Amino acid sequence: MSELTGQWIQTGHFRTYYHDVGQGDPVVFIHGSGPGVSAQANWARILPPMSERFRALALDIVGFGQTERPAGMVPRLAEWVDHVVAFLDALDIPRAHLVGNSMGGGVALNLAARFPERVNKMVLMGSMGIPFPLTDGLAKVWGYRGTSLDEMREVMLTFAYDKGLINDDLVALRYRRSLEPVSKASYEAMFDFPLERHIAGMSTPEELIRRIDVPTLLIHGRDDQVIPPENSWRLMGLLPRADVHMFSRCGHWTQIERESDFIAVVRQFLEGSGR
Repeated sequence: MSELTGQWIQTGHFRTYYHDVGQGDPVVFIHGSGPGVSAQANWARILPPMSERFRALALDIVGFGQTERPAGMVPRLAEWVDHVVAFLDALDIPRAHLVGNSMGGGVALNLAARFPERVNKMVLMGSMGIPFPLTDGLAKVWGYRGTSLDEMREVMLTFAYDKGLINDDLVALRYRRSLEPVSKASYEAMFDFPLERHIAGMSTPEELIRRIDVPTLLIHGRDDQVIPPENSWRLMGLLPRADVHMFSRCGHWTQIERESDFIAVVRQFLEGSGR
């Protein structure tokens, strides 16, 4: 996995670590959850090609990666949305496209409901944001308290349809990051038991979703074992300006398993006139 160059910016009372490449209309990429996750882990293969046509930005949302975590803070949906808005403010970006992966999709959806004036278009990938039964895959991800490479490998295998993508280097990288004391403590605090309550906590009320007048592309892997593909169909029924693109033979990692197709679909959507 190629390393992205990162930098820091002050966002309110803590510093945010982020990546910023390219020129053009700003697109903010919001990563998902999982032990050892970061913007780098989710978007390293996506930002460089997207930067050919857009200003591609990806931040470590508070509680993850290298972004500072204020003492005593256990961030959840409201704090993550406020963090992304503060990030836009710090960079003097009045409006942006949002691309949210999994939990990051739930953040983008709630941001569009609360701050519609800040969003041009929105891409939600294998997205949270509405209630659904806890899947075995998500229970493995959020319930991870592992202390071995094998346990990390077992979690990561839930993300991909093509299990061959889960190589030793990728497992080792995520495992090392998950063991960092601040990262480990933060993750276990954010996703404490019972896990089901965090699905509700990541959800935006349906009446607010129905009011979101933002062109939206819903992307999902047909074989997703973490977030049910039915979520995207349900969101399409709630969002008045939503389209759905379903990838076959693909799990939760659409941006990795179908990288070139994902980039093409997202570019076409963001560059289109919208409806």
